[in-house]
Amino acid sequence: MNTDPIADFLTRIRNANSSGHRVVEVPASKLKLEITKILFDQGYILSYKQENDSAQGTIKIALKYDPITKDPVIKKLQRASTPGLRKYTGSVYIPRVLNGLGIAIMSTSHGVMTGKQAKKENVGGEVLCYVY
Repeated sequence: MNTDPIADFLTRIRNANSSGHRVVEVPASKLKLEITKILFDQGYILSYKQENDSAQGTIKIALKYDPITKDPVIKKLQRASTPGLRKYTGSVYIPRVLNGLGIAIMSTSHGVMTGKQAKKENVGGEVLCYVY
């Protein structure tokens, strides 16, 4: 049994990225789909597709690589808040990742969004992960 599905989701993407895979499949959930949408909107992945082939369904994520050097676009994918230690932050203290070059994905009362969007909407929440 998996106790932290978000950490498992991030680890699957991280492992596929470091192995050079083009596509990775992860079990679907609403939160994972929202995080995937953010990664797509911010340009960290090529595309994604939700499939309902089983009871739970899966999300197929096409990873993005640099066309010249073949390096992965996602350099680091780090879980911030864990089930044992939740990290909440107010709108004033939202962290800047890599001095603004990366993103912090947050779960707020207005939904899952990036740290920049949360700061713009003046809402705080739980910092789920950092991506750069």
